[in-house]
Amino acid sequence: MKPPIKIGTIEFKYKKDALLYFKKILNTYNYGQSLNINDFNDVCKLLETHKKAKEKIGVGIKEIRVDKITYKTKCFQIIRNDLSSDFFSYIKCINGSTPPFTKFSKVCRETVNDDMREVKLLYFKKNSKKGRVKCQETGKLCLWDELSVDHRQPNTFSMIVDRFIEINKIDVKKVEYVEKEIYGSRFKDDFLADSFRKYHKEKANLRIVLKENNLGRSYQGRVKTQKKDLRIEKNDND
Repeated sequence: MKPPIKIGTIEFKYKKDALLYFKKILNTYNYGQSLNINDFNDVCKLLETHKKAKEKIGVGIKEIRVDKITYKTKCFQIIRNDLSSDFFSYIKCINGSTPPFTKFSKVCRETVNDDMREVKLLYFKKNSKKGRVKCQETGKLCLWDELSVDHRQPNTFSMIVDRFIEINKIDVKKVEYVEKEIYGSRFKDDFLADSFRKYHKEKANLRIVLKENNLGRSYQGRVKTQKKDLRIEKNDND
C-alpha cells in the first residue's frame, strides 16, 4: 500500500483526494480574490513541494490570489513581498514529474488548442440558436460549456500523436521544451510544433459533442469520413 500524501499537516490517502482538496480551494474564490489565512497557509505548504519552489517564493509571499489565465481558466497567483507575481499549478505540485510520452502528448494538445477552439467557435457561429447548438452525436441542444471538440475514431488524438512520433522517428526523451508553467510547456523547436499542427489538421475528423460523451474510442473500428465531420480550416500560412 502506498503511503499517504502529506502536505503541511494534512494527510491525503490518495493523490485524487489532494487534487480535489486544492481544486475546491481554487473554485471557492472569484477572479482577483485573495485566499483567507487558512487557505493561504495550506496553499503555501503545497507550493513548497513545487520543483521550482525557491524560485516561485523568491523574496517571500505577501498573498496568494485566484486569477484567470488562457480561456478564463482559474489558477493560483503568487504576489511576492516586492509585488512581483507568478502563477503556479496545484496539479503539477501534486502529480510531480511527467513521463516523456505524456509530456509530449500534452504539448501536442496545447499546440493545436487554438485550432480546436476555432472549430468550436465556427460551429457555434453557423449553428447557434439562442446560444445553443446541437451535440453532433445526441442532437441535444447544449450551451458552450457543455460541449467539447472530440476526435472521431479511428484518428483519436492519441492515435494521431502515436503515428506522428512513428512517422518522424521522434525520441520523446530527447525533445526539448520551453516551460510555460500553467499549461506545461511548448516545443523549443518551432519546426516540430508547426509540423505537428499541420499533421493534425490533415488527420483530425472532429465533432462537437457533450463532454461526458467525449471518451476514448480507439477500440472502435475504422469508419469513413462523413459529411458532418468538422475540419480545421487551412489558411495561407499553413
